[in-house]
Amino acid sequence: MFTGIITDVGAVDSIEQQGDCRIILKTAFDTATIDIGASIACSGVCLTVVDKGEDWFAVDASAETLSCTNLQDWTAGTKVNLERALKIGEELGGHIVTGHVDGLGEITDITPEGDSLRMRFSVPASIARYIAEKGSVTINGISLTVNEVIDDKDGATQFGINVIPHTQEKTTFSVVKIGDKVNLEIDVLARYVARMNKFSNA
Repeated sequence: MFTGIITDVGAVDSIEQQGDCRIILKTAFDTATIDIGASIACSGVCLTVVDKGEDWFAVDASAETLSCTNLQDWTAGTKVNLERALKIGEELGGHIVTGHVDGLGEITDITPEGDSLRMRFSVPASIARYIAEKGSVTINGISLTVNEVIDDKDGATQFGINVIPHTQEKTTFSVVKIGDKVNLEIDVLARYVARMNKFSNA
């Protein structure tokens, strides 16, 4: 379980094919405190630590994970939002995040607004109904509030967020560009509400 509050921006050091895809990530985390088998959210994808060194850790990504996330676009040097798993008793600063990606969105617009950035994203039709104005969404592992939802006449959906300077500085939002694919995770509460509504309307 995670909160969507990024605590390090790491970088891909290398990617190797060893059955699954072995990814080595450079990090500022104290790796002495990271156990083999620990879960770390890597740009919103919950991955298991399988090896580590003084300033790096390794994870394996299956073909299924690569096909469902933007990990398929990672190369050496790619910046990655990192968050270690939430411990009982720690502050829940963002919202409840599972690290299970629901779909891939795409950045469709980036507009400066004062010192902040207003950004817009496309949404896959399969999860569009779970994105709500003033609700929570996780983008590349970052907990954010939805400012607006735009449902086009052709059935496509986009949503907008505002990224303050602090968030830009502490996450990969400092290096993204229009056209980038992003990992989206819907609010787990929206998932349960939709499930309950299905039965109440049956």
